[in-house]
Amino acid sequence: MKAPTLEELRRYALARTLFKPTTLPTAIKKLGFVQADPMRAPARAQDLILRLRVKDYVAGQLEQRYPRLAVEEDCFVNYGFLPRETLALMHPRTPRKPWDAQREQHAQELLDFVRRHGPTHPTEVLDEFAHHGRMPGYWGGELNISTQLLDGLHYRGKLRVKRRDSGTRVYEAVNHPEADDSPAARKACAEALLDKVVALYAPLPAASLGYLTTLLRYGAPHLQAETRAVCKAAKDRYAHAQIDGETWYWPLDENPRSRRHQAPQGKVTLLAPFDPVVWDRRRFERFWGWEYRFEAYTPAHKRTMGHYALPLLWGEEIIGWANLRLDKGRLRHELGFIEKRPAGALFKDAVQGELEAMKRFLALA
Repeated sequence: MKAPTLEELRRYALARTLFKPTTLPTAIKKLGFVQADPMRAPARAQDLILRLRVKDYVAGQLEQRYPRLAVEEDCFVNYGFLPRETLALMHPRTPRKPWDAQREQHAQELLDFVRRHGPTHPTEVLDEFAHHGRMPGYWGGELNISTQLLDGLHYRGKLRVKRRDSGTRVYEAVNHPEADDSPAARKACAEALLDKVVALYAPLPAASLGYLTTLLRYGAPHLQAETRAVCKAAKDRYAHAQIDGETWYWPLDENPRSRRHQAPQGKVTLLAPFDPVVWDRRRFERFWGWEYRFEAYTPAHKRTMGHYALPLLWGEEIIGWANLRLDKGRLRHELGFIEKRPAGALFKDAVQGELEAMKRFLALA
């Protein structure tokens, strides 16, 4: 097959990732993973990602429907939501840093409490295990050891998120079935995990595939050697081509040069900073020729795009960004552009149409 051009890869990336809106369960299954983030500007990342792929989606719908869906909150290359069956590829998970004897004892006490108590809110754990004390926080200050143990038990597959109450995770005990730990089974799990990475973020430059393979040690630290081996053999497993001296990868059964890959014309789409379209900053720069920055954690005086800049897709081009905020129930926006703002009524109407769609998504009157 003739190698695709960079423009064909870009069109393919947009068409395969921004698929026709469908149901919530189907969208999550098609994506394979939806990255989560607690920041709300004007909505959480998971909601901003799903609004483009779920018909009539309203912010908060994932959290509301979560207890009835066959999905889980867990770790993959980052933290987020994924189909329940994917957990079998990563559990039982063996953390890279084991707990010491005292921390193991405290964790067992807490796990026994959740098993007896049923669905448990972190405040109930704080009341019961205040004697566990506090520990230094990652970003300064102190954290309650018991709430950190909840996270640790969740990561180790002893707890799952039952639901969220006003955004706070409520946990319940869970037992994952024992996994086949043979070399063949471990290799199969690693292959399946990397297949999901490629399916979500393709087409991928080789360096990005390597980086995502490294990130898989978050969800499957015990399979690090196996995922590296699969990555090294990527040319035997995935379709690929050399473009401008760089190897790109995509699923074996897809054709980036197919004429069916068409990006919407005359339409503006605002993307979440963690949307699969823009998540890979290396690919972003190859496709659109400029560096997009997520500046939420950058001091205000050093920001060039804004607190939570949403990349602005105009047809096939990402030409700038938007910062949105709610002010007394009204949606306010500021646009920024790499070059000049497109002139004419077509772009103006497209921006207004996207802002109206955002208002419906946020359930604003």
